[in-house]
Amino acid sequence: MSSSDTPIRVMLVADPGVAARRIEKIKEAFLAEARDIFVDDVTVEMEIRSPRITPEGSLDIEALRELDADHLDADAVLMLTEVPRHVEGRPLVAEILAKNRTAVVSYPTLGVRSTKRRIREIFMDCLLRLLPDCHGPLQKEYRQRWTRWQPVEPSGRHRLFAHPGTGEVRTLLGMTVANDPFRTAPKLSGALAGAAAVGAFGIFYYSIWEMADALSTARLLSIGGAVILSMVAWLIFTNRLWDKPTNKDLARVFWLYNGSTVLTLLIAVSMLYVALVVTILIGALVVIDPDFLADLIGSEISFFNYLDIAWLSAAMGVVAGAVGSTFDSSMDIRRITHGQRESQRRYSEDELE
Repeated sequence: MSSSDTPIRVMLVADPGVAARRIEKIKEAFLAEARDIFVDDVTVEMEIRSPRITPEGSLDIEALRELDADHLDADAVLMLTEVPRHVEGRPLVAEILAKNRTAVVSYPTLGVRSTKRRIREIFMDCLLRLLPDCHGPLQKEYRQRWTRWQPVEPSGRHRLFAHPGTGEVRTLLGMTVANDPFRTAPKLSGALAGAAAVGAFGIFYYSIWEMADALSTARLLSIGGAVILSMVAWLIFTNRLWDKPTNKDLARVFWLYNGSTVLTLLIAVSMLYVALVVTILIGALVVIDPDFLADLIGSEISFFNYLDIAWLSAAMGVVAGAVGSTFDSSMDIRRITHGQRESQRRYSEDELE
């Protein structure tokens, strides 16, 4: 524990993945701010760890107490978890376990905007509450307008709840970000290769050119949207990514799990589709002679004619070449969604006996 002769020691603990990367980015700023506020010097250390999940799907509080046991000389343990936490149907942003000198912040409840700033400010708010006698006068308050603290008697805990109206949407978007959809798209490289191989035929088939010219922009966009949705449905179905609640009490939470899965795959597949369109477009610009294309369709051409051909060819490529494909490895599947990742952290029946 800290004294006037020793610095205040703060442990930052994060789940692997997005949560750990966010803490890495705010660590120095958080340390500098803490040193400005607290009377004694402050040291900050970081550790990556994944606490276990109970069979009911909640974070194991006993496991969090082990964090304190592992860091007996730490004055405070601040954890950022990717587990979306709910209590009584309300999104739980943070929880302070004062007896254990530990605070847990749920990353998905922070949404998608200014997450690094929010993490830093909520961490600081929790630290000030854990160590109320160690700091001088505060220059500002670290409160989020969309949250509210509530004490939990007689446990001595404090819980920070999100606004019930916007908290669910913010959590859904935050879970989608935690799924890291921009890193998911490269894991579909096998599907992209199959789609590109089939879609490339559109560059050489006159009928595709004529059809692309005949279809309206709205029809082409509808075709692209339908193809993307079909690919998403296929990935969810074949990889069993749709989570089912084990009891009725979890139904409200599991719509967030499934909603974030759908949004994650929509973003990833849309990126794949756009990459395919760009690839085919470049090929079309190289291969298809403008005068020959103008003679075939009987009108003047522009860049948008090539774009229409690439768009329709990409749709054909996804339907014929990508649907039926899956992720590049089973490890990718196990890390793609919250439900898949948490299933690896959930206690088995043997462990509970």
